[in-house]
Amino acid sequence: MSQFNAFVQKEFYHIFRDKRTLLIILGMPIVQMLLFGFAMNMEVTHIRTAVFDPSPDQSTTQITRRIEANPYFDVVGQVHSEEEVNNLMRQGAIDLAVIYESGFHRNIVHSGEAQIQFIADASDPNRGTVATNYVTGILAGYQQEMMQLQTIPFHINPETRMLYNPQMESAYLFVPGIMGLILMIICTMMTSVSIVREQEQGTMEVLLASPLKPVTVLMAKTIPYTVLSAINVASILLLSFFVLNVPIRGNFLLLLFVCLLYILLSLTLGLLISTLVKKQLDAVLVSGIGLMMPTLVLSGMIFPIGNMPLVLQWSSYFVPARWFITAVRKIMIEGQGIMTVLPEIGILLGMTVFLAVLSILNTKKRLA
Repeated sequence: MSQFNAFVQKEFYHIFRDKRTLLIILGMPIVQMLLFGFAMNMEVTHIRTAVFDPSPDQSTTQITRRIEANPYFDVVGQVHSEEEVNNLMRQGAIDLAVIYESGFHRNIVHSGEAQIQFIADASDPNRGTVATNYVTGILAGYQQEMMQLQTIPFHINPETRMLYNPQMESAYLFVPGIMGLILMIICTMMTSVSIVREQEQGTMEVLLASPLKPVTVLMAKTIPYTVLSAINVASILLLSFFVLNVPIRGNFLLLLFVCLLYILLSLTLGLLISTLVKKQLDAVLVSGIGLMMPTLVLSGMIFPIGNMPLVLQWSSYFVPARWFITAVRKIMIEGQGIMTVLPEIGILLGMTVFLAVLSILNTKKRLA
């Protein structure tokens, strides 16, 4: 029995001596519980809403006030034309538009019927469906109360339009997210593990002793992975278009450019990781496990960022996949042009340059 206890103590010593194993065993569950506990909120809130009321009257004013008072809606203001509604939808500035017909109250009094239209951004099918359900419930509550106060029956006919995803296919939401996750993990892991393996085997010193500059050697090692990642992009797009029936409504070349930029960013991040770790296992842990959780939780591919606590919302600004997924949705699903995705392109480009500079500085420091 004493020998058995000695072996158990030995294993505890090994675990406590290995900081990485201890971090995975004790730290990872805590991080996962905190992230999923706060981020995994499927409730739809902060629905940005615009109202187009061509002839304001007592009925439209009361309905609008009920929407404004509802905690699930953020009314961004009144618009003055349906064209303005379409522009706001294209820019991604609103999630829902409420459009009253002209003479809304007059039509209720004279004919007993009135028309109202709800236009929702359904590129996220869950958010679009829930938003229209919420506002339809508000309208039904108003109509029921008014029917109890008036002796003349009337009916409000709501018309619902789901933009960008009228079939409410979930693949429209998940395909951009899957692209962001796959490219981030594969590109980063391939690059970091490849370079660290060269360092462990001692062949990296031979390469760096060649007439080529260290930066040139590192760039040359990333080119094959860029080509392989481009093949991954092509296969994902082909499967999404022909098998999952996800359309590519925007400019195809613009979509490829955004994908290539994101690939370069991921490869550059892999280079940076390779300058910070010394073993292949460390590279796998950092590039695989370390990046998968933020990409899954904080990129908006599954959980709405607007529902998260402010700390997690701010943290999501540093997750490259957030900007890539947003840009791909705008191009593929919404058919937006380059002017709409310029902010995302600028952020991805800035991150790539920043990571490249850090990688070069760390490489020189390591060789010094």
